[in-house]
Amino acid sequence: MTTTIAPTDRLVSQLVNSLLGIKPLAKFAKDRARNLIIKRAEAIGVAWRDEVKFLRSRGGEAAFSPQWEADLAQITNPALKYPEYYLTSFHAYDRGNMSWDAAMEVEVAAYSVHAKIFAETGKTGDAQLRQSYHDLVTKALATPPERILDIGCSVGMSTFAMQEVYPQAHVTGLDLSPYFLSIANYRAQQTQAQQIDWVHAAGEATGLPAQSYDLVSLFLICHELPQSATREIFQEAKRLLKPGGHIAIMDMNPASEIYSQMAPYILTLLKSTEPYLDRYFTLDISQALIDAGFEAPTITPNTPRHRTVIAKVK
Repeated sequence: MTTTIAPTDRLVSQLVNSLLGIKPLAKFAKDRARNLIIKRAEAIGVAWRDEVKFLRSRGGEAAFSPQWEADLAQITNPALKYPEYYLTSFHAYDRGNMSWDAAMEVEVAAYSVHAKIFAETGKTGDAQLRQSYHDLVTKALATPPERILDIGCSVGMSTFAMQEVYPQAHVTGLDLSPYFLSIANYRAQQTQAQQIDWVHAAGEATGLPAQSYDLVSLFLICHELPQSATREIFQEAKRLLKPGGHIAIMDMNPASEIYSQMAPYILTLLKSTEPYLDRYFTLDISQALIDAGFEAPTITPNTPRHRTVIAKVK
């Protein structure tokens, strides 16, 4: 069902968009949002700067380990053409996801952003968010999936978490950012989770074999996409899934009162880091899945501000 936006909400959203159209104000909002996330991280015991410094050096003497560039070259698909929508600023990074800064701060940022989802959780909020999603997925799937594709896997946090739920499954993580994938592969080596495959490709054109997966998962991805890309990814997921396979989506819940009641200042900070948020909030996700060849999905709130969408191939 399409999300209905009240006139007052539309006016606030339009005002925020107008402000963000002014470059100095947009930069101020991005910087402010980033600083707030770092401050919250440190308040809950996440040593943001120290952890990022350690990751950059890989625990060595150099400020930036040269091995990172070697890993990047190895995992990058040189034939990949990046969609235009992806080459923009995300999450207060001018180069968006195409940078080491963005890749090396994903984990600490996740702990910070998800710290207040549930009361009194702090750093464990991120793990509880993922668990709330997995609980719904395992309940919906009658048979444990043997092959799982994690589209938009980022640095692998969602991929590793899914592998823990289904340890016998063959899991593949796919992302557009080779920087993110370099971090994911490094983490896999650290934890000996090297049976995971990492693929540098677009979710809407993966190049993977048809009908080769039982489950396609998208964790906090759709709100970072224009509607056209979301629809194309749904179509690609339908192609990749075996008959009776499932797509599972965990993302922000446009129906949550938290967003409709959000103060204009906080909304400005949020939208300054999420360029496609308006388009995600107005997407009829049920109809988009049906149009792509899925049965009508179930949509279940799994936190006060997130929802899980699960649909089966027709």
